[in-house]
Amino acid sequence: MESRLLDILVCPLCKGRLQFDRAQAELVCQADRMAFPVRDGIPVMLESEARDLDAAPATTSAA
Repeated sequence: MESRLLDILVCPLCKGRLQFDRAQAELVCQADRMAFPVRDGIPVMLESEARDLDAAPATTSAA
């Protein structure tokens, strides 16, 4: 993620600063505790696509 792009992007919910998590390919808003995906180098800044950082991780059951 280019630093110039990161400088102008803000959280669509609170207009706060975002941090790029390279390992998860996400833009993270610490204020709202939301992570927005970056797909093919394009930030997806939709609340419906965001991941709640406080939500319990999904568990998979082996049947």
